[in-house]
Amino acid sequence: MSSINFIVRVYRFAPKRRAAAPTAAPKPRLTKLAKEKNISNDQEAEIRDAFGLFAVTGIKGYAKEKEGVIKSEDVRRCLVALGVNVKNSDLPDILETLDPEETGYVPYGPFLSLAAIHLHHNDDEDEDQSEEVQEAYYLFTDNREGPITLAHLRRIARLLKEDISDDTLRDMLVEANGEGKEGWRRGVDIEAFEGVMKRAGVFG
Repeated sequence: MSSINFIVRVYRFAPKRRAAAPTAAPKPRLTKLAKEKNISNDQEAEIRDAFGLFAVTGIKGYAKEKEGVIKSEDVRRCLVALGVNVKNSDLPDILETLDPEETGYVPYGPFLSLAAIHLHHNDDEDEDQSEEVQEAYYLFTDNREGPITLAHLRRIARLLKEDISDDTLRDMLVEANGEGKEGWRRGVDIEAFEGVMKRAGVFG
């Protein structure tokens, strides 16, 4: 039995437990715009920086826009700079929302609103997967900090009533962490564990 098969079996059949939430550090006070758009200060700064890469000033009718404006043709590139992939088929609807008067320019405010929605959506997906990875990892470590060790695999094998030798369990650890023959002593940290789960197709 490979480490992937063993881990997937545990993940699919063992009772799941919600990982205990770590004590969070105090969050900095949100800026007005970040609070309005339900994003972090860092995300707002990231959006502002990306917008600034393409912003132009001195455009007639936009004198009050202190951040400047971007050309409608640069909206897609600005979103890509933020790591937001936009399908060509979606672009006309986006431009209609951002530039309904078809002036050829987009102010910072509307762009911020759109970018915030996309970043918030991406964060939700990342957070969901992160929680799922941690939840699955803690099945092995009995809700304790890692790494996953030989003792953890022995316990899981007993729970599943699997007769697996220590040599096989060591091989599983080595396969999971990629450390070589004696790598089983290091165990499997959560990053290596996530890699195994992705290779198994459990996570995208």
